[in-house]
Amino acid sequence: MIAGRFISLLLRGIVLLLAAAGAFFIFSYLAIRFQWTKETGQADPNSRYFSQIREQYDQGFRESGDSVSFRDLRNLERLVLLNRFYPFHSGLISDALESNMPASDISGMLDELDIALLSDSVYLKNKAEFQRFLSSSPLQSGKSVFAWMNIAEWQDFKIAVAKDKYLIDSAGRCSGVEPRLIVACLVGEQIRLFNSSREAYKRWIGPLKILSVESQFSFGVTGIKEATAIQIESRLKDSLSVFYPGKEFGHLLDFSGKDPVRERIQRLTSFRNHYYSYLYAGLFLRQVMLQWERAGFSIQHRPEILATLFNIGFGNSRPKANPEVGGALITIKDKEYTFGAIASQFYYSGELMQLFPYRKEKFQ
Repeated sequence: MIAGRFISLLLRGIVLLLAAAGAFFIFSYLAIRFQWTKETGQADPNSRYFSQIREQYDQGFRESGDSVSFRDLRNLERLVLLNRFYPFHSGLISDALESNMPASDISGMLDELDIALLSDSVYLKNKAEFQRFLSSSPLQSGKSVFAWMNIAEWQDFKIAVAKDKYLIDSAGRCSGVEPRLIVACLVGEQIRLFNSSREAYKRWIGPLKILSVESQFSFGVTGIKEATAIQIESRLKDSLSVFYPGKEFGHLLDFSGKDPVRERIQRLTSFRNHYYSYLYAGLFLRQVMLQWERAGFSIQHRPEILATLFNIGFGNSRPKANPEVGGALITIKDKEYTFGAIASQFYYSGELMQLFPYRKEKFQ
């Protein structure tokens, strides 16, 4: 009898436990269904600002057609403003840029700082003025800051040099010199010949959009003197010379016939093929670069000095700590420039960058 009562109580307890469990699960379901357990949340006061930033970037990407360059440009603009007020943070972001952090993360860093500065009225005022300045109309639309690049003859030169791209690139590969450096020397030599008052320009250079080939005191499109050409050739084989570029360059200027004098002039003065003009120029640049390097003075990243030396020749190439830019005076529309300055202005102008891009290594 006692056993029967115990079993009855046990069954009743099990029923009650199951009922309680059922009630718990039903309550849990209802709580989840009707969000009774959800804590009271608070929207970030800057949520709308975040959305505006993302929309701004998205619109910019669609308009620019190049999301990376657009974002990089905008980031740099924002960094300039930030540096005026908070150089500590701009320094950190500059470090991030140098470490090649993705542009999207750089944008995120700037976004967070902009949000934190929403209450800084001085910063916001300057930001608005800066944005107005960036969006204002250009004062010199379509003009180059380099006056000589605004003349009509410069446009003719660009067409002419584009025809020789494959020759310049080939000479650059053989000499191990960045093609843009070779073109910088070409510009210094040619721009004085691209003169609308010269008879040669009127007759064929301008109308045909071709480069001028010199054939008297200097030769070819780069104006190589015969004595300079002979020096370039001999130093390719002289392993004791400070100009010696290495045995891999030794046979680049070998002659095929028994009359090197005649063959040399023919190479440089060919109207149809300017390859040797560019190759001699590239090899000259390599040789003087090595001379200075061996003396302890690097000019690998000094196009203005390399071009100056190209113009004044081996005899005036004297390595020193503070070389000067110079060379022959060139008059363009009544204004004088030095050969080295013309070459440097072209090199860093960005002109013809698609044809002759900048390379990290100028000499290979």
